[in-house]
Amino acid sequence: MSDGKLVGIVLVSHSADVAASVAELAKGLAGRDVAVPVAPAGGTEGGELGTSSELIAAAAASVDRGAGVAVLTDLGSAVLTVKALLAEGDELPDNTRLVDAPFVEGAVAAVVTAATGADLAAVEAAAAEAYTYRKT
Repeated sequence: MSDGKLVGIVLVSHSADVAASVAELAKGLAGRDVAVPVAPAGGTEGGELGTSSELIAAAAASVDRGAGVAVLTDLGSAVLTVKALLAEGDELPDNTRLVDAPFVEGAVAAVVTAATGADLAAVEAAAAEAYTYRKT
């Protein structure tokens, strides 16, 4: 468990609308009174489809409460953008992790788990476990 600080969650999508909608869904399913810091980072600064290092870095800074930041992405180049930011070393808050998880289910699992006060490793594990959710 964390020391009262909550893990922040960043949702990176090629679409600003998708990122914002998944953030709203995850927060809604976790409970509207949950104070988990969640930020969407979708699209480009110009409102086009794509990813933006600047938007991702700003979102990560906005959710950083000192307990770590979990970053979930939708598609390939979003992953590459986050990996590049992590490799630079000074663009994202300390203890930021790219989480290998399905975007929607992983986001919900991450936010629900973070709401319990779980640490970054537990949030990452819960999101990754979403790969095992069966729909049949």
